[in-house]
Amino acid sequence: MTDKPNFILIPNEAVPSAPPAPARNDGALVRLRTMATTAATSAATALRSALRHAEPPADTGTPVRPRLVFAVDATASREPAWAAARQVTDSLVKALPGELDVALAVHGGSRVHTFSAFTDNAATLRDRAAGVACQAGMTRLLPILSASLKQPGVRVVIYIGDVFEESVLQGRRLADAMGAQGTRLIVLHDTADPTARRDAEVFWDLAKRTGGCVLRFDASASGRLRDLLSAVAVYAVGGEKLLRARRHDLPGAVALLEHLDQRT
Repeated sequence: MTDKPNFILIPNEAVPSAPPAPARNDGALVRLRTMATTAATSAATALRSALRHAEPPADTGTPVRPRLVFAVDATASREPAWAAARQVTDSLVKALPGELDVALAVHGGSRVHTFSAFTDNAATLRDRAAGVACQAGMTRLLPILSASLKQPGVRVVIYIGDVFEESVLQGRRLADAMGAQGTRLIVLHDTADPTARRDAEVFWDLAKRTGGCVLRFDASASGRLRDLLSAVAVYAVGGEKLLRARRHDLPGAVALLEHLDQRT
């Protein structure tokens, strides 16, 4: 009898390998992250660009004539005041033709969007002012003061505004630097809105630190505004000495001198 094996060796079949996991699309994820980062960076850059403060063109030499910066708060609520100021901008250069250069600086939309080149041409200044519209936003007087400090020959910064919404400490530092440099700040304070009266003390503090003063702004009295701007122009060119010499033929000179005398 032939012995039969009690078991049969069956060779093991190759164990099928697990199906490969679907490949992770790391490239797509990286691209998505890159796109998101790029979009965020672009948005931030665009925002910074939108809020960048305008400054006048760079100077290449010593200015021939004294300079004045005519600065205006043209935020949304300021339309009536800006409309009045626009009508009399030319009085700044007409008071002393050819003796004073004026730049127009305007803030609105929470930034200084206009800071023109200095000019002694009344038509140029008037046309530039006519193209400016009011925009909602916070006040931005301090960047105007900072830019004015960098410009040689600026004797006066005259500012028409109602409220102050910036750092008082930074404002004092800039005002002290202006005073040391001989640049006066003269504020025409519009208090038509009662809430603006709370900032009268701040404006007085800043103006006095520079050797300037604060006067009342009245949008309904364009003649008085024109007289005051003419007087400020004379003051920018010849200081108090020339202003006193012109007080008999320059209606705004008396009012300006009275306020300058209150600085101490």
